[in-house]
Amino acid sequence: MGLDMYAYVAARAGQQNEFYEGSTWDPELKQSVNPAIEQPREIAYWRKHPNLHGWMEQLWNKHNGGDQDSSKFNGIEVELTWDDLDRLEHIIKKRRLPDTSGFFFGNNADQHYYDQDLEFVQKAKAETFLGLKVFYNSSW
Repeated sequence: MGLDMYAYVAARAGQQNEFYEGSTWDPELKQSVNPAIEQPREIAYWRKHPNLHGWMEQLWNKHNGGDQDSSKFNGIEVELTWDDLDRLEHIIKKRRLPDTSGFFFGNNADQHYYDQDLEFVQKAKAETFLGLKVFYNSSW
């Protein structure tokens, strides 16, 4: 077990959950399929990057008007706007992601993911520039 983190592109909030709730496993394709809903497209995956997760939690709190219970920030979809991504890029470059810990989170991985984080921000900005929505989600 551990902290798995995803960023994906979808047309609307909740699309990821709707896709998986109504999907079936296709053994030939070796993936989930749902003819009624398009599968969101994953653009980033991190395994145990606690400080990025902490930044996303702070963003979730900001969008929800204050301090939420951090034990509930699991499986929560957070939409990332251009401005959010711009702030994140500056924080990553200054190496100022917030120190975050948790039972399943692992150790600080900022250096390990530095290049991948910046690549994610660039991909996500390109998607938002095209008018698409970018979301973060996690599971631990």
